[in-house]
Amino acid sequence: MIPESFQFHVPSYDIAGQLALMWDLIKTPLLVPLLTLGVYISLAMSLMLLTERVYMGIVIVLVKLFWKKPEKRYKWEAMQDDIESGNLNFPVVLVQIPMFNEREVYKLSIGAASNLSWPADRLVIQVLDDSTDPAIKQMVEQECQRWASKGINIRYQIRENRTGYKAGALKEGLKRSYVKHCEHVCIFDADFQPEPDFLRRAIPFLVNNPDIALVQARWRFVNANECLLTRMQEMSLDYHFTVEQEVGSATHAFFGFNGTAGVWRIAAINDAGGWKDRTTVEDMDLAVRASLRGWKFVYLGDLQVKSELPSTFKAFRFQQHRWSCGPANLFRKMVMEIVRNKTVKFWKKVYVIYSFFFVRKIIAHMVTFCFYCVVLPLTILVPEVKVPIWGAVYIPSVITVLNSVGTPRSIHLLFYWILFENVMSLHRTKAALIGLLETGRVNEWVVTEKLGNTLQKAADAKKSNTKAPRKSRFRFTDRLNTLELGFAAFLFLCGCFDFVNGKNNYFIYLWLQTVTFFITGIGYVGTIIPSS
Repeated sequence: MIPESFQFHVPSYDIAGQLALMWDLIKTPLLVPLLTLGVYISLAMSLMLLTERVYMGIVIVLVKLFWKKPEKRYKWEAMQDDIESGNLNFPVVLVQIPMFNEREVYKLSIGAASNLSWPADRLVIQVLDDSTDPAIKQMVEQECQRWASKGINIRYQIRENRTGYKAGALKEGLKRSYVKHCEHVCIFDADFQPEPDFLRRAIPFLVNNPDIALVQARWRFVNANECLLTRMQEMSLDYHFTVEQEVGSATHAFFGFNGTAGVWRIAAINDAGGWKDRTTVEDMDLAVRASLRGWKFVYLGDLQVKSELPSTFKAFRFQQHRWSCGPANLFRKMVMEIVRNKTVKFWKKVYVIYSFFFVRKIIAHMVTFCFYCVVLPLTILVPEVKVPIWGAVYIPSVITVLNSVGTPRSIHLLFYWILFENVMSLHRTKAALIGLLETGRVNEWVVTEKLGNTLQKAADAKKSNTKAPRKSRFRFTDRLNTLELGFAAFLFLCGCFDFVNGKNNYFIYLWLQTVTFFITGIGYVGTIIPSS
């Protein structure tokens, strides 16, 4: 296929010339059409994401200005003590605390749950311990016994295996005979610390509104200022709680259960088919099934529960894999069930399928990675393919500004947050594809490591010159992430090519993105301390 004239003019020892010749031969007939198609698809996905963000922005402004607060939209009356009936007007509430080898934080959740302001004879606390470390199991059991000796109705439960992981533990817990009289179940992960009035603020929604299945509280992060990694997570999650959950609750009475810091009506759980372990997002699975049965959800943005963000990049990567793979896999399993459902209205189906699943859980990850980390850099190597300025600059700028409304205090970190999100989109895209194709690590469940107050103890020990808690040591090679380092090299070469031959000055972005990929590639993103 190589013209003879070209063969005669390129000596066999001129390897660079031969490579350039091969590049020219495949570029025009193959690369240019493929890359052009990639640009069109990326621009289409960008417009979908932009439309979604603008819609969410408009709705949240309307909600804040004109919508009634949940206490006004639904019937809400404070629970009152009755001298004649005693505590019988208080429903019996089950508090479930699932945990797995939670050495650093198990006391936090157990202590907070035991201090909830609720009649002792109307509260059952259930610690579901799937720990594999015998020493940790013993410590957790002793902590439960300590609170039981103070009159708290707390039960320590273990299983012979971890079948179903968290969903399996929650499902098994509801089968116990001593919870049959419970009407509602409140779930807290091991690092969550509710305030004493949590139940008194949440339960009245369920008591006075028989069509409400779930009351979800907002997470508040105790270690957000620990390092740059936790600040980046705070920015992403604050948008989720401030905008996405609020809009879903106000417009369709539907949103994804966050897996913790929420109160369920047990009858709704049973009506929806109970806990299922078919994906790694058992919480979202239950929420979608309950919504399809006609149940309503309420999100309370001012009811906040303290929790912990992953402070190591390894733990964060595992968490993001689960959070990205699970929804995509659930979408694959449930999309036709949603379409065929006869209970919910048409526009709610559109919201769940298009907005909740397709755009937020799939498109948002893929466009960020494919466009800004693959397609855009490749157009520098193939200058025949042009990316319009509105697609390369204006749209992402608007989306970024809209995303920043959740955490105004971190506005000065916005540019680095963009670069960091681009890096994480690599793993989220990979995880979403695994979920959609249902292959590889689709059911991988790695419990997010929590450090509790270990770091604070270390800081206090440093100030007082006492011995700090021992940190686990990692070899430098254990920190290396080859995928990030590979993309760092690719983007650096594209930046160099643009610096020499380009006209759009993309090399500035590419080199900054290269630095971010490199930092995450060597595993040191969690050690950078942000300025306030």
